Order: sequence, then structure tokens, then C-alpha cells
Amino acid sequence: MLLSLSHFPYGYPRSSQAYWHTSPRSLHPRRRIRFRAVCVEGHAKVSAAPDIAVLNFGVQTGRQQTAQGAMEVLGKKMNAVVEGVKSLGIEEKDITTQNLWLNPSYDYYDGRRVDTGYEANQNLQVKVRDLSKLTSVLDAVVSQGANQVGGVSFIIDDPDALQEQGRTEAIADAQEKAVALAAKLGKELGKLKGYGEGGISIPVPMPSMRMEAMDSMAMGMGGGTPVPSGEQEMNVVVYLTYELR
Repeated sequence: MLLSLSHFPYGYPRSSQAYWHTSPRSLHPRRRIRFRAVCVEGHAKVSAAPDIAVLNFGVQTGRQQTAQGAMEVLGKKMNAVVEGVKSLGIEEKDITTQNLWLNPSYDYYDGRRVDTGYEANQNLQVKVRDLSKLTSVLDAVVSQGANQVGGVSFIIDDPDALQEQGRTEAIADAQEKAVALAAKLGKELGKLKGYGEGGISIPVPMPSMRMEAMDSMAMGMGGGTPVPSGEQEMNVVVYLTYELR
């Protein structure tokens, strides 16, 4: 049951509070029912290690005489890169084209534009599900001809499971606060009258490394340089409203 702000007399609480609430079951003054309620806020912070590395890279052809020539050069280089990645066990579903460009190139002489050929480039995104293979994939990408700037980021494949864990812990936190507050007021908790969520922060791709130049990366990755993935955090906030009795 997800309730809007209108279900709380003063909006979602910033801290635990108790108040009188008028039941909407009857708007007739003589039949209006009032009850005491306590509204509490529960928090949880959960974390997990990312289990997927996302690698972005590209191939640029440089200037070619014709559009067809540029696309042929691009296709040859990119096929070599993709086959190198696949040879390490990366499935085709985890290799995605992000951009594909074919642009004319120009020079200017005495204020006149002169066509000088065409350039093509293609950017790919590769998901590496076995993090132990990350440096090997990077080596393969560079050695097979990738020459564009990219980067590596890390994600959690199933953030819903982490969110559910956080929700469970946040509810437990709110329930504990509600019991304590009711006891201080000399009351007991009655029925749950409202539930809400807010402030759930979903992990976003976490950048780990920026590749300034593919050539320099090729020199640094040959020794199996580790790329730590760390952990990602999710914060969950829930709101519970209980009747007091």
C-alpha cells in the first residue's frame, strides 16, 4: 500500500511524531472518528560489490579517400576487435554498438572548402560478467586495434535484490522506533495505517578508470594490472504510520 503525502497530516515526517488523526470514513461532524497515531521514519544503508564491468571503447579509421573505403576499414578493424573479445568468452548479447558515424572531412585553401575524404568511427560497449577477465578483455581490445578514448565502470546486475534487502531493514528500523515511541507515550501500537517510501538511491555505474589513450593503456595492462571494483551503497527510507491504543 503506497500512500501519498495527503495521507499524513503534515506531509512525511522528518522524525518520529505522534498526532491526532481524523478518519475520512465519515465527513459528518457527529460521526467523525478520531484516533491517536504515531508516524515514524525508518532508514537502511545496504551495500554490495558490483558484479559487472562495463567497458567503452571505439575504433576510428582516420581519413580515407571514399565513404566505402572508410566503412571497409572500419568493418575490418571492428571485426578483429569483436572477435578478440568473443574469444575470451564474452557473449554477443553483451557487445553493443553505441554510435556509428561516417563523416566527410575537409580542408580549407584560400577560403575554399576542399573535400578530402571520409572518416568513420564506431563505439562499442562491452559487459564483462567475469571480473577476473577484465584486464584480458582490455588487452584484447587494444591489441586488436581499438584506438578511441573510453573508460571502465562497474554496476550491480540485480539492484532490485539490494533494494528489497534495504526495504526490509528500513521497515524493521521504523517498527523498532514506533514501538519505542509508543512505550514512551504509555501506549501500544495498533493497526498499521499508512506506508510510504522515499529517498531510495539506486546505485549508478561507478567509474573506476578513464583511458586517456589506448596506446598508453596497452603498455600498462600487459602485466594484468588489477582494477578494483569496490562496493556500491543504496540508501532506503520508509515511513510507517500506526494507530496508538
